[in-house]
Amino acid sequence: MFGLLRRRVPQTGPLPVPPLELRKLVGNVDERAYDNAAGGRVYESVAGSSDDFVLDFGCGCGRIARQLLQQAVPPRKYVGIDLHKGMIRWCREKLAARNPNFDFQHQDVRNPGFNPRGRRTQVEFPTNDGIVSLLIAHSVFTHLVESQAEFYLREIGRVLRDGGIAVTTFFLFDKSGFPMMQEFQNALYINLNDPTNAVMFDREWLKSAARQAGLRIRSVEAPTIRGFHWHIHMERVREGLIEHVGFPADDAPVGRAPPPLLERGAHRYGA
Repeated sequence: MFGLLRRRVPQTGPLPVPPLELRKLVGNVDERAYDNAAGGRVYESVAGSSDDFVLDFGCGCGRIARQLLQQAVPPRKYVGIDLHKGMIRWCREKLAARNPNFDFQHQDVRNPGFNPRGRRTQVEFPTNDGIVSLLIAHSVFTHLVESQAEFYLREIGRVLRDGGIAVTTFFLFDKSGFPMMQEFQNALYINLNDPTNAVMFDREWLKSAARQAGLRIRSVEAPTIRGFHWHIHMERVREGLIEHVGFPADDAPVGRAPPPLLERGAHRYGA
């Protein structure tokens, strides 16, 4: 009838797995990595933070979103953001259709591989101040240049609520072992054509940048492959001195985990 609003009815049936071409873009093609069939908490270490407002920064093709959808208690609200249009489109059509509390938004940030025609270098998170209970940034800061990393650390400090947790990963190094670096240079890049392919940050710089953003590093897990992902949890600190926890030694076995090499036109996949 005229004038009636149609409510989105959640779809049923088996929960889709992202297609292989999208999984290749994020580097994990194993379907099991996208599953949470038992329905347990995806982030056991952050108590009930994943039950309320989850902001998934760099949600990709929905690996974590799909797992959260399968939780016995899915988040009250979930927002996934990414700069790849095709992955956001797939998540909207296949995952958001299962739960009206899940939303996926494209952010038009320029990136050589995923969004080469993007209009901006950074975009504010699409949420108000101090309301996010869990912010996820898995394999995101490992693909940001230094100025972007500083901006998004400030954004995390802005949107986290009291008691909220940011779950992040970083590649880190000790700048004191690189005497040729200037004081204002705090990142190492491995790809001449696409600096965001993989970015390593000086550990002391991260501590300082987090402190300036009003964030405290509350826990650190060393990489399982030497030099790879440091798993770092942060929380917002409103007042007083910010004391970070210490960092353990990186004494993991040596191994290899190179980032994906994108094919020409990868930004069009799924779009």
